[in-house]
Amino acid sequence: MENRTVDTLTLGGSLDHQMTVWGLFLEADIIVKAVIVLLVLASFWSWAVIFEKALRIRRLKALADDFEDSFWSGGSLDDLYDELDNRPPDPMSAIFVSAMREWRRSTAGIGLKAERLKAGLKERVDRVMDITLGREMQRLEKQMIFLASVGSSAPFIGLFGTVWGIMNAFTSIAAAKNTTLAVVAPGIAEALFATALGLVAAIPAVIGFNKLSTDLGRYSVRLEAFSGEFTAILSRQLEEQG
Repeated sequence: MENRTVDTLTLGGSLDHQMTVWGLFLEADIIVKAVIVLLVLASFWSWAVIFEKALRIRRLKALADDFEDSFWSGGSLDDLYDELDNRPPDPMSAIFVSAMREWRRSTAGIGLKAERLKAGLKERVDRVMDITLGREMQRLEKQMIFLASVGSSAPFIGLFGTVWGIMNAFTSIAAAKNTTLAVVAPGIAEALFATALGLVAAIPAVIGFNKLSTDLGRYSVRLEAFSGEFTAILSRQLEEQG
């Protein structure tokens, strides 16, 4: 009777150890371990991308507010350009600087009375601003494809780990010829643990991707609106000079 009690206690203690997160990882097959490590790394990297992008977008919005305050303050655009020319701190400033640089190069030492020259200048300025906007947005959208990939693939990677773990669990049950909880539970638990990690990695990645995509889309619309407004200002100056 005492031996049975000791065996039960020992078995219970071993089962408790195996059912911890660390215990599940240690008892897992090498394939399941690789899946778990991959999902944990993907989850950490996803959170790093989400926080970095969120903070960066917030900072760029604040810089855009400051720039627009200076732009619409009524001061000289040439002075503002001279101040920002060397290193524009944000995409909106970069668009402004690229347009002003093209404007100065095209108007230096020549007249703008010919309609053909006016049309060519407006076209070049528009093109320069579009190129700058596209380049800046491409930089901002860097790593977004990683979030999309994690959000779409992590559940399936976790499911693969689960299927592999369950296969190993059934193999162990067949080899041991024992269907007690102590034999069945650890294998099933480690298999389901992979699916849980897949969801833990995927859910924040999907939510973060959707939120950041929305914020980047709004920011892009804001940059496009500024480009249109600045084009209108330059067009008026061309007409006044003509």
